[in-house]
Amino acid sequence: MNGKVKNELVITVIYDNYRYRTDIEPGWGFSCLVDFNNTRILFDTGADGDLLLENMDKLEIDLGSIDSIFLSHEDFDHVGGVLSLLSMNSNVIVYVPQSFSSAFKSEIKEAGARVKQVHEFMELKKNVFSTGELGTYKLEHAMVLRTRGSLVVITGCAHPGIVHIVQRAKEELNDKVLLVMGGFHLMGMDNDRVMQIINAFRSMGVQYAGPCHCTGDSPREMFRKEMGSGFVELGTGVKIGVEIDVVKNNT
Repeated sequence: MNGKVKNELVITVIYDNYRYRTDIEPGWGFSCLVDFNNTRILFDTGADGDLLLENMDKLEIDLGSIDSIFLSHEDFDHVGGVLSLLSMNSNVIVYVPQSFSSAFKSEIKEAGARVKQVHEFMELKKNVFSTGELGTYKLEHAMVLRTRGSLVVITGCAHPGIVHIVQRAKEELNDKVLLVMGGFHLMGMDNDRVMQIINAFRSMGVQYAGPCHCTGDSPREMFRKEMGSGFVELGTGVKIGVEIDVVKNNT
């Protein structure tokens, strides 16, 4: 990537079951660091705190520079590393769905962090939004970033349905969608249904898709084939630089 161009947004994948950089270990779960508008937000924390911290060290991420943590849902592979991180830096706000268990919210508070519960669609920081809790049997919220006229949607597992999540972002913010990335929860889904989802992405005007984690190998390859240059390769250690209408991988 041209070093003279200042990215408006940089997303670093720290924890994923797909490997991008050979020196950054994969593991079942997801976590990424969002650098945006002079704030650093850790989205999810993977399953294992030791692996999370090890990968962050290799990526030269200063733990003290993180000012907030966004937890998408309470599954272990998304919250497993949070207490390990808080033991190193508890001066953060942790955004959690209101439906998180009282016991887990208490653990976060006891670790010294502030807990902000989210239920409805809301702005967390300037141009950083939560979709609010979506779904029925398993409630989850996703992060939406408003860049220069475009939206970036980051999901943990997309249990409420990846199309539904993107639709919510579009409805609430009335902008085009530049990038959707994270777990799409398509493992075991038949090809016809996956194709319907890809077509829904097209109809919603999604320019780039970065499926990883629980998307599943076969659905991921379908996205790769169908999206062409709009497919973004994700995995441990990858950095995604988002500029005006441009998404690029860089290491």
